[in-house]
Amino acid sequence: MDERRLTHTRTAVTVAAIFILALIVTLGAAASARALSPTQTVGEKLFFDTNLSEPAGQSCASCHAANVGWTGPDATINSAGAVYQGAVIGRFGNRKPPAAAYAGDSPVLHYDTEQGTWIGGMFWDGRATGATLGDPLAEQAQGPFLNPLEMNEPDAAAVVAKVRESDYAPLFEAVWGPGIWNDTSTAYAAIARSIAAFERSSAVSAFTSKYDAFMAGKAKLTGQELRGLHLFEGKAGCAGCHVPPLFTDFSYDNLGIPANPLNPFYTELTWNPLGSAWRDLGLGGYLQSAGYPADVYESQLGKFKVPTLRNVDLRPSPFFVKAYGHNGYFKSLLEIVHFYNTRDILPWPPAEVPQNVNHTELGNLGLNHGEELAIVAFLKTLSDGYLPAPQPAH
Repeated sequence: MDERRLTHTRTAVTVAAIFILALIVTLGAAASARALSPTQTVGEKLFFDTNLSEPAGQSCASCHAANVGWTGPDATINSAGAVYQGAVIGRFGNRKPPAAAYAGDSPVLHYDTEQGTWIGGMFWDGRATGATLGDPLAEQAQGPFLNPLEMNEPDAAAVVAKVRESDYAPLFEAVWGPGIWNDTSTAYAAIARSIAAFERSSAVSAFTSKYDAFMAGKAKLTGQELRGLHLFEGKAGCAGCHVPPLFTDFSYDNLGIPANPLNPFYTELTWNPLGSAWRDLGLGGYLQSAGYPADVYESQLGKFKVPTLRNVDLRPSPFFVKAYGHNGYFKSLLEIVHFYNTRDILPWPPAEVPQNVNHTELGNLGLNHGEELAIVAFLKTLSDGYLPAPQPAH
């Protein structure tokens, strides 16, 4: 067995045992009546505040909505380029919005010599390393406000000023202290830490799926779902990187996903002078821009963070289109599972970045169609809402 997968398997067994015990305790409590803490409540206010963009109108929730698993909420956009427009009309980012949930345990970005891989950080490329705030999730929360392709605020001071004038400013001050406004950097960090606290809360990372109920002995999987679980953990090898209970190991991989030709970033020449020749280099691109030498970043070109699979199928209706992959190339779970299974044996389009494609753990899994369907059926059990959900205070 691959050393990385073996290490992850051992870790998964330990983590899963702890998780099951904690989950049983959690389910026995009155979870549905739980309220957010004051810090989480501030974070919720910030997350949904549409005044924190320039011009006003865009919030974190614009690209990370609850009813789709805290990712992109527009089926029309998802079915095409899958990249969302920012606060300024005509400006788009370059990647599909990742899920805002179940990311709170991502460590500070580092190279794990034992596993031979980079782990941690936030964003698809890990650029919110966590080295500054000690918390990658909080550092990620700072990014969109100042990104001209997203919320487009000119600087941290502008964001802080708007929060100070908001109707929840008294609560923010009560949480962080009356002197919080005296230093812009401190206040901006408090804004980010509040958002991260909300994203870690049971309102966002709820652990209320059928899978959670099954692990707690409170639900049974169908025969197809159970078969999918066994394939996920065994023949298909999915659990090598999508480690339960979070269904990610926070590592990076190049899956060989094709470029998405509908990505609007290809036509934004002001922000992308390479036009259609642009290729998303992922973690390797970030490491190069951060000054790492070629012998470090070249081996990471085209690698993106392993996303959580929790809520991977959560959608408001069966016909709602979700997008998958860092660039949203895939439009259904079955399609991306089929790609994992057959990438190296069927004529799929070439990888966006051909270097460092993982040919060891995917590409020719030997699954038949029924096995692919079983894995999809299991993935659908990861959607929150099967159990009673905690109700946040408003």
